[in-house]
Amino acid sequence: MSETTTTPTLPKWSLAVPPAAVLVLALSWGRDLGTILLVLVCLGVAGAVVGAVHHAEVVAHRVGEPFGTLILAVAVTVIEVALIVTLMASSEEGKAASLARDTVFAAIMITCNGIVGLALLVGSLRHRVQEFRAHASSGALGVIAALVTLSLVVPAFTTSSPGPTFSGVQLAFAGVVSLVLYGTFVFVQTIRHRDYFLPKNSTTDEDHADAPTNRTAYTSLGLLLVCLVAVVGLAKTVSPTLEAGVDAIGAPVSFVGVVIALLVLAPETAAAVRAALRDRLQVSLNLALGSALASIGLTIPAIAIASIFLTGPLVLGLDPKELVLLALTMVVSTLTLVQGRATLLQGVLHLTLFSSFVFLAIMP
Repeated sequence: MSETTTTPTLPKWSLAVPPAAVLVLALSWGRDLGTILLVLVCLGVAGAVVGAVHHAEVVAHRVGEPFGTLILAVAVTVIEVALIVTLMASSEEGKAASLARDTVFAAIMITCNGIVGLALLVGSLRHRVQEFRAHASSGALGVIAALVTLSLVVPAFTTSSPGPTFSGVQLAFAGVVSLVLYGTFVFVQTIRHRDYFLPKNSTTDEDHADAPTNRTAYTSLGLLLVCLVAVVGLAKTVSPTLEAGVDAIGAPVSFVGVVIALLVLAPETAAAVRAALRDRLQVSLNLALGSALASIGLTIPAIAIASIFLTGPLVLGLDPKELVLLALTMVVSTLTLVQGRATLLQGVLHLTLFSSFVFLAIMP
């Protein structure tokens, strides 16, 4: 990658927001959140999300698609895994048995219905009909269907261990399969058939702008990681307040995982919406489906390794209600992605499924 001298430097606000968010995290870590701290934490999350989106776009512009969206998806998932393991280690025995399952399932529903639906909605409102590469997106969905079935559906029917769990050997097998499938997808996306995942069209001149310099790209990459750490750390900080709120409305404890997943995936949501507004729906789908793949493909192997050191059962099998929602999501997503074109109807349909997931998570 050659250096360019005409590229403007990073805006001052994008340099100031990440350390400010980390400062808020340091001030609030391990403390009870009063009104002032709670407001600061909320502002810190919002600022970190905006900063993450900006720096991810800088990196994406430098390395090109689909590497840029892959960087954001993997970075978010790695930190998400760290958060899951931390919460499992710090929770009471048995209370966090289903935390990994709930978080991964929430990530699938958020990405495949929430992010995809929102991108389709805002994109179709501005551009009426949006086109994308069906062979790329439908291929990604196929890998998601295989991974989620092997990791979250099959454990509900196995008999080697009691309950919706895997035995040690089964969990190791699921972890290896997840890594193989995810690694194969990344190879196809970034090397073998990279052109399949490039935007089909664009209505802006952004693609023709000078790429940022290597120094700017590396700076943005570092600040992107700082922003992601801040988002996840602040989400963990605010989780006791969320638990109190969840108890107040009578929702199950698992809903806390849904809220935290929403916070963690906020940078990708914002980036996907901005791409859809620029008539770059393929980038939005790369972000959403790539995040879903990374969430399963990296989380399950990491949890399998972490379970060696953690006590208590690891519940992975989904309940019947979640199985129905998952099956409906896969069917609707297939019908959406095989066409290569999307309108307002598909956006509303996916957002309806996402709203049903959130509603049933609160009122099971």
